[in-house]
Order: sequence, then C-alpha cells, then structure tokens
Amino acid sequence: MMMDVRPLHNEQDYDWAINEVTRYFENQPDPGTADGDRFEVLSTLIREYEDAHFEMSHADPVEVLEFAIESMGRSQAALGDLIGRNRASEILNRIRPLTLDMIRTISAEWNIPVELLTPQYELAKAYA
Repeated sequence: MMMDVRPLHNEQDYDWAINEVTRYFENQPDPGTADGDRFEVLSTLIREYEDAHFEMSHADPVEVLEFAIESMGRSQAALGDLIGRNRASEILNRIRPLTLDMIRTISAEWNIPVELLTPQYELAKAYA
C-alpha cells in the first residue's frame, strides 16, 4: 500500500505535513502499523525540513518554546500543564529561568532536544 506522503519542497508542503502529523497528536498510532509508519515518515520529513530551513541552533530556549507553541501545535496552556501555569507564563515572559527538571520534562513530553533548551538566555529583569 502506498502511503500518502510527499517530499517537502516549500512552506506549503511543510504546512501540509504539519497538519497531517497534528492529527496523530491526540491519538498516537502504534509503531509498525500503517498509520504508525506514516506518522514516523512525516515526522522525519518535518524534522529534516526544519533542520534545513529553520535556524534553531542560535535560538534561545524561550524562542524554541515560542516556536513549539506557534508551529508545532502546542500551547501555553499545555506548557503550563507540564511545568505549572504561572511558571510557564514567567518563562515565556523571561521573568523566570528554566530549571533542569523543567527542561527534562519539556524535552520528554514535546520531543524537543535538551540541547535547545539548555543555553543561557537573557531574562527581562533580575530574578530574585
């Protein structure tokens, strides 16, 4: 059976793939099934496209989280569910720094590489 998958050549292809993969977030398919294989292939294509077209290596951790919220179907509320609502707001507003436990949790739950969340970054005001 042929999977409905295609190379990602441009922003429209990328948006299509993101929309396709987002369907699986609520109900992730089992590995090895047709849907599981499609999810894995689409995720790989998206990761390759992002690596080639989005320079995340110079982004600070707050920008990485903002990108996840804007482009990966995540939300500030979902971040709040992971690390605490007030903490999520304080981190996105650069009031509070990420802790190692927060970084580990976000990395595991959102599949964001730890190394994108660990660089030092500027806070809006001194954190007491």
